[in-house]
Amino acid sequence: MVDIRIALAQIDTCVGDVDTNSRTILEWSRRAAAEGAQVVAFPEMTITGYPIEDLALRASFQRAARAAVQTIADQLVADGLGDLTVVLGTVGAPQVTRTSPGTRPTNQALVLQGGAVTASYDKHHLPNYGVFDEFRIFAPGAEPCVLEIQGRRVGLVVCEDIWQDGGPVAELAAQEVDLLLVLNGSPFEEGKGHSRTDLAVRRARELRAPVAYVNMVGGQDDLVFDGGSFVVGEDGSVLTSAPQFVEHLLVWDLAADGEPEHRGPIAPPLDPDEEVYQAIVTGVRGYVRKNGFRSVVLGLSGGIDSALVAAICADAIGGDNVYGVSMPSTYSSEHSKDDALDLAKRIGAHYRVQPIAPMVDAFQGELDLQDVAAENLQARVRGMILMGLSNSEGHLVLATGNKSELAVGYSTIYGDAVGGFAPIKDVDKSQVWALSRWRNNVALDAGQIPPIPESSITKPPSAELRPGQVDQDSLPPYDLLDEVLDAYIEHAEGRAELLARGFDEEVVDKVVSLVDRAEWKRRQYPLGPKVTALAFGRDRRLPVTSRWREPHA
Repeated sequence: MVDIRIALAQIDTCVGDVDTNSRTILEWSRRAAAEGAQVVAFPEMTITGYPIEDLALRASFQRAARAAVQTIADQLVADGLGDLTVVLGTVGAPQVTRTSPGTRPTNQALVLQGGAVTASYDKHHLPNYGVFDEFRIFAPGAEPCVLEIQGRRVGLVVCEDIWQDGGPVAELAAQEVDLLLVLNGSPFEEGKGHSRTDLAVRRARELRAPVAYVNMVGGQDDLVFDGGSFVVGEDGSVLTSAPQFVEHLLVWDLAADGEPEHRGPIAPPLDPDEEVYQAIVTGVRGYVRKNGFRSVVLGLSGGIDSALVAAICADAIGGDNVYGVSMPSTYSSEHSKDDALDLAKRIGAHYRVQPIAPMVDAFQGELDLQDVAAENLQARVRGMILMGLSNSEGHLVLATGNKSELAVGYSTIYGDAVGGFAPIKDVDKSQVWALSRWRNNVALDAGQIPPIPESSITKPPSAELRPGQVDQDSLPPYDLLDEVLDAYIEHAEGRAELLARGFDEEVVDKVVSLVDRAEWKRRQYPLGPKVTALAFGRDRRLPVTSRWREPHA
């Protein structure tokens, strides 16, 4: 019995772009064959992109996916690759099951060889938590799938199926498979990579066989897929792994019976700040390109949030495609304007200055707004300028607010909250500073000019909507605020639990009140890349209209 060379094709697909996804599958299949692979495996839902949400229910979409499968199978034969075993994901034919009322399609893995589909597997466990909504749109599968490849037995499952104890993997354990192949569409979040590896190690030991885990890469709406495909051995060691956030073909040999397991390259782990930074870069790049934009526009205030967003965008799509607009008001400081210009020069972005005072004065001449209403007017004029430039020049407007501000409603609806995408929406203020420091240090280590001016990092944050304003006039210090927000939002702790932690009662009551009152704003905020375990949006769904208030003792 000989070794079998297996290629894990960690690729970037786009939801609904069936033709391009199919061409990508063919391209990477050719690469795998050129590397001597007998088997090439692609991620979950490769043909359709993932997640497809209610597109799964459209008959026209299902037909297009089926036609693409046959086109790929035929082209593989035409290219002389009929002997290559290709494993890919797609949407399966509608069916009726006992647990699935009505007719729904399946989340399916197919095996192509010799111009035909030779085996199929329907995902058993359909996640219905966090960002997932699969139980509503798919019918669950029930049958196992074991492939015979050159005398070796390869078990096939899809993503969530390996997360369930006693699920399909336990069923395969009795079938003495030589390898478990897992097709995945697993979104990124901080620390999740270790969870995936630890889980695969458990399954490898349970099966007494290696586990090959292929994951997709790229941005899709508010999700980021980080790749990081890998193989773990029967003994639980990582045998080979792919880098994160890039397309990659990971080639590994399944050893013949009785032979020691083969080892391949191990991708070095990323620093935690680098991992989050690259996730956001990937999310921005995917959203801009897949939605047909070539450039972005954002307000450059000289502050840390807009500076970090601009640096991320320059890394994602190139500084020449970033358009920064300084919109000084009567209260804007000279150092803020200087920092904004300095930033634009450092990252190679376009830069213009558009004072807002004449426009604000025109509104005030008619409305005579006071206090917070007057402050919000300035933000809304800035939002109107950015949207006007977007309409006339075709840029995607970016909102630059962070998770801390979004949590407490510290943004102006229809003002700084306008935009089509919000890159640091899931990054709290403390991490904004950490990511900025990390990015500047990377530049220094490479002998480059740091992209973010030092003064943008060190000066007290301020919206500059009134004389001498700083954020801490109305908010607790950000290190304290972020700690309270993490407990209240990420861990769903109530007022009693927060006080038991030792937080000051006045701080707790203020923060909880601000968070609860701002749900209506968050519901209208743009999409942004999910990088934490619990992001605003799909992860945290609370009613806008609610009279629930945390009880006081």
